[in-house]
Amino acid sequence: MARILLGVSGGIAAYKGLELARLATRAGHGVRVLMTPAAHRFVGAASFEGIVGAPVLTDEFERDPMRGAYPGDEPPTHDPIGHLELAARADAMIVAPASANTIAKLAAGICDSILTTSFLAVTAPRLVAPAMNDRMYADAATVENLTTLGRRGVRVIEPDSGPLASRGEHGRGRLPDPARLLTEVEAALPSAGGSWDGLRVLVTAGGTREPLDPVRFIGNRSSGRMGIALAAAAVRRGADVRLIGANLALAAPAGVQATEVETTAELAQAVEAELPSAHVLLMAAAPADFRVADASDAKIARDSAAELRLELEPTDDILAAASRARRAGQTLVGFAAETGADAIARARAKLERKGVDAIVFNDVSRSEIGFDSADNEVTIVERGGDHHIPLAPKTQVADAILDRVEALRAASSSPA
Repeated sequence: MARILLGVSGGIAAYKGLELARLATRAGHGVRVLMTPAAHRFVGAASFEGIVGAPVLTDEFERDPMRGAYPGDEPPTHDPIGHLELAARADAMIVAPASANTIAKLAAGICDSILTTSFLAVTAPRLVAPAMNDRMYADAATVENLTTLGRRGVRVIEPDSGPLASRGEHGRGRLPDPARLLTEVEAALPSAGGSWDGLRVLVTAGGTREPLDPVRFIGNRSSGRMGIALAAAAVRRGADVRLIGANLALAAPAGVQATEVETTAELAQAVEAELPSAHVLLMAAAPADFRVADASDAKIARDSAAELRLELEPTDDILAAASRARRAGQTLVGFAAETGADAIARARAKLERKGVDAIVFNDVSRSEIGFDSADNEVTIVERGGDHHIPLAPKTQVADAILDRVEALRAASSSPA
């Protein structure tokens, strides 16, 4: 895994840096943290140190007890200049949150803290995630500074819109979800190449919605987090990834070509269009099994009838259709969100019924791995046996699933 240098500047969003550090560490990355003096006003160094297992540095003249090493590294035998060694070893550096003040310093090349000094010395991919009041973000100085950084090859992660720190204010300037920040960092990491180079991977994610009328719909609670993790993991392995997202709770990972859909019919059409050129289909989306037979063009008034009855009809079976249309050399993986004692048996029956290579089963009755959770625990059901993946962050589960896909593809191409 990678060595990630995380710079935290002063701002109310600094608390999200803790979650970014946690996610990156749980994904297997070695993380070191640099903080500006202002960042200490919002979050303590001890919190970061407890998460990443390494000291936090604030002053460029401060001695680094780890001598520039990252967790999992052997420290050098000499005592190097701390910020230069951290910068030299980094596979990527992200500043999150990046305040307007810090952005201005980075654009001007000012080195008045260990964060700004290290940023100038890093030759690996660099990212900044602005977080500030919307008026500060829109000011011409900030716009120009971010443009300057972008022109120099720094990846600027656009902030989200929503409620801001100041009471009653709303606008663009929120630091994105830490999971999105991690996918941006991972997408920026230099590719080491591998068996996924040249593969075209099609991933579906999220839950479809079937309209009842222009306001209401029938849907499910899938957030798309597992599919997004799969897409990001495939990108890290060098694949060309297409993501078809249905009502996703998170933004698509960096480096992924994404298509947005809403209904099962739209999802089916998108899969049909992309499948012929794909080597791998990861059908992680949760399509609705039924739709309203006669959806209303106008909102159904509450008092229009004493009792409302809905007639439902089956939607397209996208996975079965993909199996029928598959060509030689394609690997198809379905997903089954189940509950109950006989769930594994139902997943195995689905494997045979759909005619795919594997079914990834998870028990959504468990709150810690249910819908919209950061973790998952799955069993990959194949014709040759079952493979249990214990509870772990979805980023790690995604890699385990791709390991099985790689094994399936290797087995199918081996001579009998």
